[in-house]
Amino acid sequence: MSKYQAEFNRSIKERESYWGEIAKLVHWDKPWDKVLDDSNKPHYRWFPGAEVNTCYNALDLHVAQGRGDQNALIYDSAMTGEIRHYTYRQLTEETARFAGALSEVGVLKGSRVIIYMPMIPEAVIAILACARLGAIHSVVFGGFASNELAVRIDDAKPVAIISASCGLEPGRTVAYKPLLDQAIDLAEHTPQACVIYQRPQLEAEMLTERDHDWHELISRASPAPCVSVKATDPLYILYTSGTTGQPKGVVRDNGGHIVALKWSMKNIYGVEPGEVFWAASDVGWVVGHSYIVYAPLFSGNTTILYEGKPVGTPDPGAFWRVISQHKVSALFTAPTAFRAIKKEDPEGEYLQRYDVSTLHTLFLAGERTDPDTLHWAEEKLEVPVIDHWWQTETGWAICSNLMGIEQLPIKEGSPSKPVPGWNLKVLDDAANEVAPGEIGSLVVELPLPPGAFPTLWNAKERYVEAYLAEFPGYYKTADAGFIDEDGYVYVMSRTDDIINVAGHRLSTGAMEEVLTSHPDVAECAVTGVNDSLKGQLPLGLLVLNSGCKTPHEQIVNECVGLMREKIGPVAAFKQAVVVKRLPKTRSGKILRGTVSKIADAEPWKMPATIDDPEILNEITESLNSIGYPKS
Repeated sequence: MSKYQAEFNRSIKERESYWGEIAKLVHWDKPWDKVLDDSNKPHYRWFPGAEVNTCYNALDLHVAQGRGDQNALIYDSAMTGEIRHYTYRQLTEETARFAGALSEVGVLKGSRVIIYMPMIPEAVIAILACARLGAIHSVVFGGFASNELAVRIDDAKPVAIISASCGLEPGRTVAYKPLLDQAIDLAEHTPQACVIYQRPQLEAEMLTERDHDWHELISRASPAPCVSVKATDPLYILYTSGTTGQPKGVVRDNGGHIVALKWSMKNIYGVEPGEVFWAASDVGWVVGHSYIVYAPLFSGNTTILYEGKPVGTPDPGAFWRVISQHKVSALFTAPTAFRAIKKEDPEGEYLQRYDVSTLHTLFLAGERTDPDTLHWAEEKLEVPVIDHWWQTETGWAICSNLMGIEQLPIKEGSPSKPVPGWNLKVLDDAANEVAPGEIGSLVVELPLPPGAFPTLWNAKERYVEAYLAEFPGYYKTADAGFIDEDGYVYVMSRTDDIINVAGHRLSTGAMEEVLTSHPDVAECAVTGVNDSLKGQLPLGLLVLNSGCKTPHEQIVNECVGLMREKIGPVAAFKQAVVVKRLPKTRSGKILRGTVSKIADAEPWKMPATIDDPEILNEITESLNSIGYPKS
């Protein structure tokens, strides 16, 4: 039996002893009464009775253990050229002082605090300061629209909101304060205080009765100690878009979160304490919570906070510069970032300018990694490229190659096998397990492991209805896929991205894999559009490599031929259009559903998380050029 299989089997068959042993690596203020409370199914709770402080485990513990002079955080802004280093000791001191400042404006254990900030060190300090006080933070992506922020204010009812005067995007400065002021005007709930960090690029106007200047507040504050909370108390709320339009507040607890994330750094990512880890994401997303802020600090790593883009700040060599300059051991980013780099620099010429020899692994997640991007990254970097799969709700990987336990052979298109603790199954619509290789709903047998969400904020019934009701005894991931005969998992698409062509269930992900194999296609999306004869037909959007000279009509014809060859006539793939860029959320997810609605002339709403609203006008024009919407 392989090391991986032995570890996985133990995590399922000896669940309590397995996680109880791992939990001993955490600093607890009070031990647990039992490892797992299963007395109120399906609401399981990990480490009930225990008390802990998340900030202590991220910062103070390392200072006490002699790691105080090691870098905890490196801030690298490609937008301003500024680089700042924070040792564990410095980050502990600054966090304790800001926690003291927050307590002066009324933040207590159990208070909610919304954090609406750009990618600056103060965002990390704000997050950790909330954890230090036992307050519950809710990070909202900086620059999010006022009405969306207002909805989150009304749901979380924060005592305070922490923000900055502005965020920086290539070619523009985004004023946050007017967006924040408008959101508070729109919301029914009003926070007691707003703490504003003034950036030199744009100073915000302050409201005397409510707003506090960050620097003034900390100048008179005393450092605050860590406050013990229950392991089962909420650490944070992270809102994810709901299908009803009402965002879902995913709750993360304190105890299980520390246990799972600390374990993951060595066992999944293969990094040891002291190594530099870089998650090229944003603190507004779950990846930023888990792998910019918390997990690397729990593990005693140095974490990178990068303010910039993979291309354009200033060029496609931006990532290579960061890796070289800061001696990054492992990089975690979204496949879309690598597709952007590959599109701008297909031959990897910028990579040759930097020494990236410290990098030993690249991890990709957030969407499916197409084989073309996988092979390009493997060839250029000459390191293992690990596709892994997880969700906002899960907080860490469901499936991954475990670089710290046993590296399994890489299969293109697969995020490998389930991580210990995640008992993954594939079920049909009647909740029966399907045969290997057959597509169905990917579900996880309960209980979910530590670190996964125990509920939704103030929405216990919705939690059950949205995730647990359809397949009793299982968590519904809402992803479709299959498990092959070797136990490798293939996540093909969201269940609502399976299209039905004349009775045949086809995965848009499988079709996109075929399209990206075309040498001129940098990235693509396939979505289903209505058809009176076949029910649905696939429609492709193609983004071409920079400098591509091949006529668009020829590329489209070749892609139609590829689809016929690789998937067959059953796909009925006959139409594609070349577009400048794909419509995506800020986290890189493609808005296939919105494209379908535009093509079908159905009502659609501008997605709150869209990266650039103008892109949908471009897509509409492109669809019009090939006859959509059909009359």
